[in-house]
Amino acid sequence: MNVLLDNLDLYLRGFGGTLALFVVSAIGSLILGTIIAGMRVSPVPVLRGVGTLYVTVLRNTPLTLVLFFFAFAYPRLELVELSFYTLACIGLTLYTAAFVCEVVRSGINTVPVGQAEASRALGFSFTQTLGQVVLPQAVRAVVPPLTNVQIALLKNTTIAAGFAVVEAGGIYANLSERGYNVFVGLLWVALFFIILVVPLTILQRRLDQRWSAAR
Repeated sequence: MNVLLDNLDLYLRGFGGTLALFVVSAIGSLILGTIIAGMRVSPVPVLRGVGTLYVTVLRNTPLTLVLFFFAFAYPRLELVELSFYTLACIGLTLYTAAFVCEVVRSGINTVPVGQAEASRALGFSFTQTLGQVVLPQAVRAVVPPLTNVQIALLKNTTIAAGFAVVEAGGIYANLSERGYNVFVGLLWVALFFIILVVPLTILQRRLDQRWSAAR
């Protein structure tokens, strides 16, 4: 307990940064991933090609390299000057969006084709069909895998510690500098991550049960 109580400021600051990274990146990746999923099922070949290329590149690129690019390569481009925190959010969002896209696309494929055809027969455009008919049903089928993607994002925020972003993954370095037992400190970090993951898991189960009953 001494390791925790004596360094409570480190844990509060670290996990505050982790939660901030997670919330921003989770919202951004959900929005971007859904848009890319729409591109991947679009009747326009160019949009399908761009969506496929995006997913292929990002899913097969280690997150460390993505963050490395935004931390070290992007500043050399001398474009818009952004903080490391903002760049970490962008990197995590772009990387996670590729996985969200595939989850959402798999959910779209579970919706019977007849429903899309019926909506088109009623004069709905592709965007209207996707947004008003297909996606509301697809979301119910992708809650468990989508929650897993967000849990993975929560854990991936620790990689940002290597790029001067204040979050939970950097606590061990500060503990070492202060002369505290790093192993015990990391056990507290692991415990707090479990505490953060549990609410997501409970939410996923409740939504899955409610929507399963509705189906």
